[in-house]
Amino acid sequence: MNIVRTALLMAALSGLFLFVGFLIGGEAGMMIALLFATATNLFAYWNSDRVLLSMYGARQVDETAAPELVHTVRQLAEQAGLPMPKVYIVQNDQPNAFATGRNPQHAAICVTSGLLARVNGEELAGVLAHELSHVRNRDTLTMTITATIAGAIAMLANFAFFFGGGRRNPLGFIGLILVAVMAPIAAMLVQMAVSRTREFEADRMGAEISGRPLWLASALQKIDRAVAVTDNPQADANPATAHMFIVNPLRGGGLSGLFSSHPSTEERIARLRAMADQPPVQAGPWA
Repeated sequence: MNIVRTALLMAALSGLFLFVGFLIGGEAGMMIALLFATATNLFAYWNSDRVLLSMYGARQVDETAAPELVHTVRQLAEQAGLPMPKVYIVQNDQPNAFATGRNPQHAAICVTSGLLARVNGEELAGVLAHELSHVRNRDTLTMTITATIAGAIAMLANFAFFFGGGRRNPLGFIGLILVAVMAPIAAMLVQMAVSRTREFEADRMGAEISGRPLWLASALQKIDRAVAVTDNPQADANPATAHMFIVNPLRGGGLSGLFSSHPSTEERIARLRAMADQPPVQAGPWA
């Protein structure tokens, strides 16, 4: 059901992108939007991992530089039936993690130095299993594409706002307002819906990979508390990447819950604790 829902949400986002192109320039604008979307997605497919890791100043590590981290990733990858991903560390006090890469053969797992300092080995395994679930489900590609299309919609909206959309705009001034104001908001909401759908599934599958749902539950609790009081300057400078992290790295209040890229941490923890009350799943080799 989650796969179908994600496919429908991505189709809605793509349709919105074409609709924005149509509002700006009619049928010709829609065709240009289609070509632009194709080009940006091709770029994202081949280069998203390098761009994201460079954006955060991530440093690749091996068994010599981070033996415990790399060893745990290797064990979990074997348990999940995945190739060994590259492993990166970002110097950042906020505890967090993300996965990237277009497929399991070109995947990377990245954790912050703050995460390594705040969680124990079991909690770290829970987080890493969650990120490997994103790799196995190919969520990294899905979320990259949604971010790319959402960003492109915002770019088109800015173009329409500053240049007026031209005479081909079939709805005139009303169409301009729809493009400039409503389209980016709609794109953001669809992007967040895709991310929230995939997070619950990654939690469930990550718990199955590690064999211990409570490891991830405990880690999420620690991360959520720390994120609330710890800034993430890199994420603040690149908010479109917030949905890639295990917990939303952006701090905020007011309507932040409504516009959050992640489901409620409390609900995620509750679901994991419910899993722990069920018959035990297969444990990893470190249990």
